[in-house]
Amino acid sequence: MISHIKRYAPIGISLFAAVVFLDSLRFKFTDHPNTQEIFGRLDGWAGALGAPGLFGHTGLFSQYVIGSAELLASSLLLIGLLPRFTRLNALGALIGFAVMSGAVSFHLFTPLGIDPNNDGGGLFAAALTIWFSALALLVIRRGELIGLAGDLAHAFIANAKSQTAPMRAPAHA
Repeated sequence: MISHIKRYAPIGISLFAAVVFLDSLRFKFTDHPNTQEIFGRLDGWAGALGAPGLFGHTGLFSQYVIGSAELLASSLLLIGLLPRFTRLNALGALIGFAVMSGAVSFHLFTPLGIDPNNDGGGLFAAALTIWFSALALLVIRRGELIGLAGDLAHAFIANAKSQTAPMRAPAHA
């Protein structure tokens, strides 16, 4: 029974999170009035703090930037379901967790509040659900994340042996 859960839980969590992320893109990429209201309220709050335009259409945290991050996360979650690419699933969970951490934080700690669309807090509940789902997937895929971090370290940090090797004279000297 436990082996079935370990095998199928990441698939279910990944599919669920990807569907929610992909469904939200129709609001973000079409400039839906609810999206305008949310990002407009956040931009007004940021402007009062001296960072106008931060959540505007061309801002660092615009609906298009957040939507693109959600598209990337959902793509990685789905591609990562292939056995050869499980590390991408872990990376998708990490990106999704980061995006949803921002969403939950902005709902809780800004004038946005937990019910910006007068939907009974449904948007906030969805953000919390995906946040917990991504967290669960990160725990499940922690080995893949550690492996991915190791691969990135090998790619970007020079090997200690190559740093201590003596320099050879140029061939033309």
